[in-house]
This record gives sequence, structure tokens and C-alpha cells, in this order.
Amino acid sequence: MYTKEQEKRALREYERLGSIAAVIHWLGYPSESTLYRWYERKKAGLENRHGQIAETTTTTGHHCNTPGYPRYPSAEFKYEVLHRCFELSEDVEYVSREIGYSRMSIYTWRRKYLKYGMVGLMAKRKSIPRAPLPQEHALSETEELEKLRTQLQELQFEVDVMKETIAVLKKDPGVDLTVLRNREKAVIIDALKGKYTLPMLLSRFNMAKSSYYYQRAVMTKPDKYVFCRTQITSIFQENRGVYGYRRIYLALKREGVILSEKIIRRIMKEELIVLLSKKKKYSSYLEEITPEVENIVSRDFHANQPYEKLLTDITEFAIPSGKLYLSAMIDCFDWKVTGWTTGTRPNADLVNTMLDQVIANLPEGCHPVVHSDRGCHYRWPGWIDRMNGAGLIRSMSKKGCSPDNTACEGFFGRLKNEMFYGRSWEQVSLDDFRQEIDRYINWYNHKRIKLSLGGLSPIEYRHHLGFAA
Repeated sequence: MYTKEQEKRALREYERLGSIAAVIHWLGYPSESTLYRWYERKKAGLENRHGQIAETTTTTGHHCNTPGYPRYPSAEFKYEVLHRCFELSEDVEYVSREIGYSRMSIYTWRRKYLKYGMVGLMAKRKSIPRAPLPQEHALSETEELEKLRTQLQELQFEVDVMKETIAVLKKDPGVDLTVLRNREKAVIIDALKGKYTLPMLLSRFNMAKSSYYYQRAVMTKPDKYVFCRTQITSIFQENRGVYGYRRIYLALKREGVILSEKIIRRIMKEELIVLLSKKKKYSSYLEEITPEVENIVSRDFHANQPYEKLLTDITEFAIPSGKLYLSAMIDCFDWKVTGWTTGTRPNADLVNTMLDQVIANLPEGCHPVVHSDRGCHYRWPGWIDRMNGAGLIRSMSKKGCSPDNTACEGFFGRLKNEMFYGRSWEQVSLDDFRQEIDRYINWYNHKRIKLSLGGLSPIEYRHHLGFAA
């Protein structure tokens, strides 16, 4: 049972929103039938709180063909009725009683709309009042030809503008010319100035005359970064074509040249083609052959001094002449490659030789944690005996959990992005490829700028802190 205030509020909202469904959604009450009952009682001027409607309140058919309810209602009116009945799910019977048109009419409108669209809702031709067509001034043949010629010129102008936009700026067809930068607009205007007048072009691009001449003056100025372009290109090529703008910024700074990173990015975009990286996955995990080892590192790859935490893994290179495997050990202190070996088979000899190399270079009294995955290479007796003999502490990732050794895999990713991917190895033998890997790792340790080390290479960083390389 609803109060009188609730009834009045629902009726006010219905008059405001114009939709039964909208009122119910907004207020949460009443039902469709109740709201229709309240509305019809209000129209009839009844004040019965119990919702009893007198027989005289029937509205269907009593206002047909009146100014407010014409015999042929507009298409917009029909569409609104269909929207209420079949999209807002209002009851067709109640809508029919409200608007004064039968349910049969509503369903007829719906059938015509589904078949013909809005055209099907338009009034019949005989219901449309006829009037004489307005008398326009008849154009002469010469004027008609001149009008067509003008239209053709305008169309040709638009075609030429779009052609130059696509050809000069490499923009997509249909680009909004008003959102182009003033420099881009000036370039297109210069390309079309011999064919069209300058005022016409400026008007088309919505560009001020002063802005155009300013952009022309800027474009004709000599490039003050000519020498820097040569330097940046040289640094990029000397460092295997892998330096980004941050490392090039630091390399220029070493040479006493200070440029903003924004300028360097722009020059690199104009002058250089940066190699794209590819992702490949390789897993050395075979099976459990010895008892598991605790994960001591636990994804904490920070070290306070050299030879505190070492990471190791194996990666594969496939070239036309065969496959080559790299076993490397990385120091978490500065990401220096402390030892590496290459071979044609990922066997125990590969990793054992690399471990012997690292142990031979360890400072006296140093017993680092050596972290690896659960590959079989790190669970053979030969590897375990060498670790125990040198007093090294074993640490292993969880089974099948590559993020536990992500820092070492990150080095392999950088190596492949900067040395391997994007280059042709068709005429390269395995021996030559092995030498290329050695050259890269030596360059990585001695020369490659590392941003996290303050723009120094790993060995430069150790010397800077007073540690032995």
C-alpha cells in the first residue's frame, strides 16, 4: 500500500521523465499497472485512494482525429511509442490507453518499422498537404555551366590537398586537416602553392598568414644539430646499434656534448633505425635427479659487494650453420659476466668448465651464493662436487618458475636483442659466431653503459668503487 505522497511523487516523475519504466527504475516503485492506474485516475479527476477507477475514465478512442491526436501521427511520435513498448518494456495495453491509439495500430507501426525503418513510419502520401513548389530563378545555360565548373574545381582542390597530405606527411586517408601541426600545414601549402593561391590554401587549413611565414622561416634555417647528428650516428654504430637515447646521452656527455634527451630522441627518429627485439624461450629443466635445494636468493638480486650472489643459466642460439649454447655466470653486484663458456651441446662439461673458470678467479676467502634453475646440469655429481670443494653455497629456483632467476635471463635477453636478433647469420660459421659472442661479452663488461650504474660499465663501476675487476 502506497501513501498519497508516494503517489504524487511518482506522478511528478512520470510527467518529468515521460516513461513508466524510467519512473520505476528511478524510484523503485510502483508496478506498471499501479502507475497507469494512478495516472488515469489523475486524468479523470478522481481522488479515490484505493485506486478504483470509474467506468467513465476509459480513454481509448475518445480523442481520435483531433488536433492533439491526429489520424496520421508523425513518424517521431510512432518511434517514441515503439521505443517505450519494445525497448523500455512498457505494457502495450497501458501505452495504448494513454496515447489514444489501439494496440493493433502499435503492432502495425512495429511491423512497418522492422520492414522499412523510419520510412515505414511516415504518414501516407494522401495525408500530406500539397502546395505549389517555390518558383526559383531559372539559371541560364552559361550560369549552370559556370556553377558546375566551380563545383568541379572545389572537388579537385580537396583531392589535391588529400593527395599531398598522404604523399608528403604519410597520413592516413580521411585525416582531419585542422588538427595538423602548423609545420605540417606549411609543408602541404608549399607543395600546392604553384597550383592554388595562398589565401585559398590558408583558408582551407585554417592557418594564419603570419604562422605560415614563420614556419617557412624556421624550415629554411640551417640545421644546428648537423655535427651532433654525425656524433649520434657514430656512437650508435660503434656500440653495435643497440644504444637507446639514454645511453647515447651519457656517451655524448662523456665527450663534453650536452643535448637534451628530447633532442636526441628526435634525431634518432630521423636518422636511425632501431632493431626490434624478438622473444624466444628456452628451458634447460629436465627432471628431478637429486634432492631439491633451498631457494636462498628468493628473487632478491641485490648484492652489497662483488662475489656475494652469482646467477647462472644456459641459453641457446640457432643459426643456419648449427646450434651453439652459452653458459654464463652473472654477478648481482654490478651484473658483470664473471665467467662464460660456449659449446655445441648443453651438457655437464659446458657448465663445469664455466664453473672452474669462475672458481679460479674468486678472491681468497670468498664463498658466494650460486643460484641456478633446476636443470639437470646443476644436479650432476660433478657440479655438486665442485661447489662443495670451493665452499660455494647452492641455491635453486622453484620447479618450473623462471622468474626466480629472472635477472640472469634478463642478461640473455639483452644479449640476444643487441647482438643476435635482427642480423643475418647465413654465412657465419659456428667458430665465428662463438668469437662474436666473446666480443660482445667483453664489450658488455668493459664498455657498455649501464644506466643503473651511473652511466658506467660494470668494470668501470668496480674501479670507481675501488674493487678489483
